[in-house]
Amino acid sequence: MTAGTDQRPLLSTRALTKNFRGFTAVRHVDLDVAVGSIHALVGPNGAGKTTLFNLLSGFLTPTSGTIILDGQDITGKQPENIAHLGVARSFQITSLFDNLTALEHLELALASPTGLGLRFWRSSRTLRRFRTRSLDLLDKVGMTDLADRNVGEFAYGQKRALELALALALDPKLLLLDEPTAGMSLEDVDRTIELVKQISAGRTVVFVDHNMHVVGSLADRVSVLQQGEILVEGTYDEVRTDEKVITAYLGQAQ
Repeated sequence: MTAGTDQRPLLSTRALTKNFRGFTAVRHVDLDVAVGSIHALVGPNGAGKTTLFNLLSGFLTPTSGTIILDGQDITGKQPENIAHLGVARSFQITSLFDNLTALEHLELALASPTGLGLRFWRSSRTLRRFRTRSLDLLDKVGMTDLADRNVGEFAYGQKRALELALALALDPKLLLLDEPTAGMSLEDVDRTIELVKQISAGRTVVFVDHNMHVVGSLADRVSVLQQGEILVEGTYDEVRTDEKVITAYLGQAQ
């Protein structure tokens, strides 16, 4: 288990269920994510991973069941309210502004909770108070030398690294990463693995990824989903040798 973890769950779900017009995408999921751990959600296409992720981050409202974050019931809360409680999420598809620099992205992210981000066009000095912190965040993801370049010039892996920096700008206690290595080259995948290890210090991370190399390199615990239910949960070495998992997922991938 990652250094600094304990057995107390930061995030828990009980009987979490989501129906879509008669189709059950997530069914009675009980999940516990330990404080300071890195927890992977895996499974074949259509297993319910994305739906579960959207429930945890407030982008979907459960049909039934509960979600508890650090002892507080967050079931049905809006994404912005969940974010204020210390949850940050990255998305599978990048959503950056090509005509802004990396530094400007971070300054706006840091200014947003203060309300200053809504008035940034009035004076460039408005955002300068966030410059030191912005540069520190860029340094954490190895992008200091790209601070003043427009994001439209970035390679795909660089954009994903910037998104991690933007998530860190919220100083979250829980970081939700949706397919953090999707579409990356092998070199970028390995770089992202090391980056996630670095930024996870002092945080709890839940991520979805199809790449078993990524899962095996990062995850303390792995929950394997099939048809909306948790099929197996354990360490990577435990789940990869489970016959049900080999049949449902890992065997297909290999």
